[in-house]
Order: sequence, then C-alpha cells, then structure tokens
Amino acid sequence: MLNIVLFGPPGAGKGTQAEKLIAKYNLCHLSTGDIFRANIKGETELGKLAKSYMDKGELVPDSVTIAMLESEVNKNPTAQGFIFDGFPRTTPQAEALAAFLNSKATDVSVMLALDVEEQELINRLLLRGKNSGRADDSDESIIANRIKVYNEQTAVVADFYAAQGKFEKIVGKGGIEAVFDKLCKAIDKYKQVTSN
Repeated sequence: MLNIVLFGPPGAGKGTQAEKLIAKYNLCHLSTGDIFRANIKGETELGKLAKSYMDKGELVPDSVTIAMLESEVNKNPTAQGFIFDGFPRTTPQAEALAAFLNSKATDVSVMLALDVEEQELINRLLLRGKNSGRADDSDESIIANRIKVYNEQTAVVADFYAAQGKFEKIVGKGGIEAVFDKLCKAIDKYKQVTSN
C-alpha cells in the first residue's frame, strides 16, 4: 500500500499536484480540512465534539482529529493507498498515524514536501487572491504569517520522517508537469523500497 504525506506551504501547488498523484497512483485523498468540514456539516458525534472546541477558539485535540481520520480510512477498505494532506502537523500526530497504519499492516511510505522560495509563494498567492477574491490571499502580511506557521509546523514533522529515511524535499519551481515528474520519481523510488 502506498501512503503519502503531502506537505507544501500555501501557494506551493499542493492541491494541483495531489489531484494528479491521486489519478496516477489510484490513491484516496484525505484532507483534514475537508474531513472536519464534512463531519461538522453532517453533525456526526466527532463533528459535534470538534465544533465544541472550535466554538471556544481552541485547537481540536489530536485524539479527535485522529479518530476522524481513522473513520475515513476505514470507509475506504479497497483503497490502494492514501494521500494525507494537512496531517500530521505534530510529532504526536505522526506517531499516532504510524500506530494506526501499523494496525492495518501498513505505514507511511514517504513524506513529500514541496519547497518553493517565499517570495515566489507570496507572488503566487497575491495573484490567486486577485483572481479568486480570497481575502487570505490578498494581504501580504497574512500570507507571510501563514508561510511562517507552515515552516514552524512542518520542520518538526519533516525531522520525524527524515529520521526514518522517509523524507523527500521536492523543488516546487517550474511548470506543473515538471514538478509532477519530480514527485513521481520520488514516489517510485519509495514504492520499490516498500515492495521489496
């Protein structure tokens, strides 16, 4: 089973690349943001619990986030693998994901991190803000803070996977196809390792 943790700062092209990887490798996309929204909208028990924290302006505890993620994985028993998008963000989350996947006789194959220079990210997001009207993509100081938060969070998780020899930094500069090709080469390398 191929399980990918996909990371990239805002504007790195993660969403575009995730769609292409899902199609090529027949993976199931698990975005924590989408899962939260679906559970809250569907008023599931976990959704209500998550909303109770969010309504107080608190972070949703790892245990709730992981339970939602496990529920989504269990809904897709025939999946050939998963792309985890926006998760894990902390070492305890990475450890919990590893324990859960091990219980399913699988593990994370590789963490791929799209690496794009900060000024390039800012330029892309400002352009996206003009085209989409998204407020969070129109203010340079908000964009810079989002990138800073991403860098602080990701460094910890990158270290966790690097210690296991499962971290791959992908330069996210160039056209969509060029970046996709780099991602596929990295994935194919890890696929060979895990299938041996």
